Amino acid sequence: MARRPRRGVVALLGGLVLALTAPSLQATAATPARAPAAEGTGMVMVLDSSGSMAGKDGSGSTRIAAARKAVGTVVDALPDGYPTGLRVYDADKPRGCDDTRLAQPVAALDRADLKRAVARVEPKGDTPIGLSLRKAAADLPRPSGGSIGKRTILLISDGEDTCRTPPPCEVAAQLAASGVDLHIDAIGFQVAGKARAQLECIAKAGNGQYYDAPDARSLARQLQRAGQLSADGYRFKGKQLHGTATRSGAPATAPGQYLDSIGPNEARYYATELDAASTANFSATVVPQPGAALDALDALHTRIAYGTDGVCQSTTEMFGQQEGATPLTSGVSRVPAQSGTGVCDQAGRYWLVVERKAAKGSDAARWPMELTFHVEHPLKKGVTPAQSEPEYGAGGKDATLPTTAPKDVTGGTGFNDARTLHQGVWRDKVLPAQTLWYKVPVGWGQQLRYDVEFANEPTVRGYGAPTSFGGTQVYTPFRAPVGSGTTEFSPQVPYSGRPASLSMGTVPVAWTNRYESHPDVIPVHRKGDFYLAVTLGAQASRIAENPQIGVVLRIAVPGKEKSGPQAGAAVVAADTSRGDSGSSADETPGGGGGWSTGRVVAVAVGGAGVLLLAGLAVAYGRARRRPRADGGNSDPMRGGSW
Repeated sequence: MARRPRRGVVALLGGLVLALTAPSLQATAATPARAPAAEGTGMVMVLDSSGSMAGKDGSGSTRIAAARKAVGTVVDALPDGYPTGLRVYDADKPRGCDDTRLAQPVAALDRADLKRAVARVEPKGDTPIGLSLRKAAADLPRPSGGSIGKRTILLISDGEDTCRTPPPCEVAAQLAASGVDLHIDAIGFQVAGKARAQLECIAKAGNGQYYDAPDARSLARQLQRAGQLSADGYRFKGKQLHGTATRSGAPATAPGQYLDSIGPNEARYYATELDAASTANFSATVVPQPGAALDALDALHTRIAYGTDGVCQSTTEMFGQQEGATPLTSGVSRVPAQSGTGVCDQAGRYWLVVERKAAKGSDAARWPMELTFHVEHPLKKGVTPAQSEPEYGAGGKDATLPTTAPKDVTGGTGFNDARTLHQGVWRDKVLPAQTLWYKVPVGWGQQLRYDVEFANEPTVRGYGAPTSFGGTQVYTPFRAPVGSGTTEFSPQVPYSGRPASLSMGTVPVAWTNRYESHPDVIPVHRKGDFYLAVTLGAQASRIAENPQIGVVLRIAVPGKEKSGPQAGAAVVAADTSRGDSGSSADETPGGGGGWSTGRVVAVAVGGAGVLLLAGLAVAYGRARRRPRADGGNSDPMRGGSW
């Protein structure tokens, strides 16, 4: 059975513990500008106003006063118009397990009204958490017409449920199972023991995150993080499509973009008709709830199949970390052999297949999934394509990158609203468990090369020195991830609040790269927008004192753009209007703002990553095995910001 080379899993970072030097940078606070929320998207905060909230918070104030202030903080940070509401319990009766009411309906964000609503809350009675969660789910809007929104219940409590019926963990599980778009986050304000265990249970059962808030400052910080993660959720796009568990009955799929969902250890099949000469590019992106439980070896597998049991090509991408879920994309292509005699060169029916691999104890929820399918026709008869370019060359790890003053930018939520950037230096802010998305136009003969630098941040007092990670990945215009399966670049770096950096890039774009054997060269065969994603691990919520962490991107596009894929194509005249860090049409205006342009430099190697790499080496090697082809510490500048 002839098969093309198998693309590898995401390579995991070997033991880098960086001793880094960089001047601090000054960040400016601003409400993020986002596109309007998708239909069926919204958040309802469920606030504990039981009698215990009238108690002291340890800073000379009361818990309810701290909660009011924290709600005001998150309201100010949410994007304009984001659908937000407030439900309270135990605010009206001294006793009673039916005391829950909607204090502010879920509607386009009205900051003043929400602040007035929470200011009127006075602690009184019992703690009917289970009932309040059930009511809160009904408060939220529902998507229609096959769209995928993001509905969030954000529970803030200083104790456990005192009513017992309905059991809050059971309610959370039932609600989470009602749709892929609903999750429940929980913030425990000065809780311990049974109360904390119950809130952790609610968050886990509700496909959400638990945030611990031992004091008023941490309450405001964690509430802002949870609220912004909800508002900045992945914006989906596509037509609803329901894949089947086997080839039988698989829906016919034309080139386009689609939406489906997938459960743990499930496969989804989609059928299509291909001619004998065109290249077919297929991608699948799963979007779990940020921080959802997973194993480092949990994976997304894509393949293009034919005949009874044939496979043209397959790819496996792993999460490669255990801090919590982030978006994961796997892409694969069917490339007819140059000889035209391979089994996968025949015209006929093929199947696009997605499989989700999940370990025991990983998130059991169905995940929303976005699919793309494109067909590239062959070059016109008589056109000779330029030679392939399988080497990194000028875009390798030692490439020279821009050092101009950084410009402000707000990253997108996913592929569909990724922010356009050009060569230059850019700054943004990222939340723990968040992925920011950008895109960079890359032409024929050019390549993308960039660095990501995570800020020197003040850490939470007594945080116990945990280590999180910063990560990045680059994707082709057809959403195939590249750049992490080689020794040239690594997709992750440890992050502990100290400056940390990593590099990423692609080989030059060439039509004939599709006939190369290397898995990070094959997909780089078409010009267009190359996507880059920047992720901060969920564990960073225990490390950083500020809600968001600063990040700088240094982007270069080496090489002269050619007018086409053919041999001898003319060089395109350079656009000098943008300069070295030129702006794009959708760029956020801004200047340096006092941010340093100094590079973050790695100067030491340690052992933490070595252990992780050693633990996954066997699985990594197996996933990259190719079947036979048929053709082819201190820092005096530390403060609250960069």
